[in-house]
Amino acid sequence: MNRKLNFPPWRALTLRNISKVAATATILAAGMSAASAHGRHHHHHHHDWRDANASISHTGHTFSGMASYYGNETGHRTASGQRFNQEALTAAHRTLPFGTRVRVTHAGRSVIVTINDRGPFVRGRVLDLSTGAARAVGLTGRGVGPVVAEVL
Repeated sequence: MNRKLNFPPWRALTLRNISKVAATATILAAGMSAASAHGRHHHHHHHDWRDANASISHTGHTFSGMASYYGNETGHRTASGQRFNQEALTAAHRTLPFGTRVRVTHAGRSVIVTINDRGPFVRGRVLDLSTGAARAVGLTGRGVGPVVAEVL
């Protein structure tokens, strides 16, 4: 049996080898970051998922459409893992990141809600408001109504 295979693998890494590896890694990392910065400047990939996500969620983005509200569901888990509280000023949106604050205006009244759930999954609806948020803008009468929403 060959005795050379029994030495601990870390013994093979001499100090000189370690410094060579570290220097090579540093050069590679610097080269890669320069290349990626270079690549980002000259090539605009409009189908890049980061760009798509940024356009959905960046501050100042405004959208409008029909909003509904959901009540009597206190205690169920929202998609973000929080327990739903119908009195909290929250809302569901299909894509905005959880924690995003949105100013919702309906019939001249505004309320600031925090996105903590996914939905509404009804065609043509843009937001699902908690009962408290719907009440704050006067949307509880018909249960659904037009809103303008601005990402804060």
